[in-house]
Amino acid sequence: MPTLDLAATSIDITRQLCDIESVSGDEKVIADAIQDALSGAAHLEILRDGDLIIARTNLGRAKRVVIAGHIDTVPINNNVPTRYETEDGVEYLWGRGTVDMKAGVAVQLKLALELTEPNVDVTWLWYDHEEVSADLNGLERLARNNPELLQGDFAILGEPSNAQIEGGCNGNARIEVRTFGKRAHSARSWVGHNAIHDAAGILGVLAGYTPREVEVEGLTYREGLNAVGISGGVAGNVIPDEAMVHINYRFAPSRSGEEAIAHLRELFDGYDVTVVDLAEGARPGLDAKLAQEFVVAVGGDAPKPKYGWTDVARFSALGIPAVNYGPGDPLKAHADDERVAIEQITSCEQGLRAWLTAS
Repeated sequence: MPTLDLAATSIDITRQLCDIESVSGDEKVIADAIQDALSGAAHLEILRDGDLIIARTNLGRAKRVVIAGHIDTVPINNNVPTRYETEDGVEYLWGRGTVDMKAGVAVQLKLALELTEPNVDVTWLWYDHEEVSADLNGLERLARNNPELLQGDFAILGEPSNAQIEGGCNGNARIEVRTFGKRAHSARSWVGHNAIHDAAGILGVLAGYTPREVEVEGLTYREGLNAVGISGGVAGNVIPDEAMVHINYRFAPSRSGEEAIAHLRELFDGYDVTVVDLAEGARPGLDAKLAQEFVVAVGGDAPKPKYGWTDVARFSALGIPAVNYGPGDPLKAHADDERVAIEQITSCEQGLRAWLTAS
């Protein structure tokens, strides 16, 4: 069984974590290693829900903060084991999970073990099944089984954010828009009606759409509306009677999921619209006092918006303000050349440590 040495640097812990393969659905080994590494910490209450590990301080502090990270990755593609490399004078740790998001988890684990007297009570969460269907997500399961363990006054998710604070997140919706026609032999096409040709109207709406830039609590979120798939056709000599355009809408957290779907139905009025996925966004949450103190302690650039959807939305839905803060460039998440700048791992550790130990 692999072991973790949490006395090592957060950089070395990142490498240890990444070299334990934990593709979604296969997190037991890494969860066991995390639980074992923390088992001797007298200041932590260790709990487990499936392959989700919970470590809580119970110091009677006035505030409780939830700090979370997922331990699964997308499939490996010749990018494990990890290695160090230097590019343009920057030192990187290369390999699957370095960005999304085991570097963030490494920082959290080191601090969870070392900070025996943080200035707030902390619930540390390392959860499974983030990279797959939402109904399998470890946080979603915990919300069903033990929602009290998610409660806090503020939450931080270690998603990659270039070691800067990113507030909230865009919402995410996917719909299927269909056209219908009538089959006929292609040699006598005038007898039928071509559903694929009718899809031109859908594509025209998309091509002419201008995505919004929306300011929410001082952060400007960029929306996006795009076709991400198209299907149709029966055979090479048959006029198709059905076509489908798969559309993804990333919407600013100023809109609810219900409002986002209403907007899509208005855009594609007259077409058959099926909603296949919907995830609410999350407002920045930076107006909370703890969030403001966190921004000051971390320093660096001003907070930015998170354009992609993350699990901060789960905390937001519970009324808990939440931000993203973790090492790694989001553009390298899931990439075959996934790699994290070493200095960002150190920076995130310093930022979190400074905030959790400030007097």
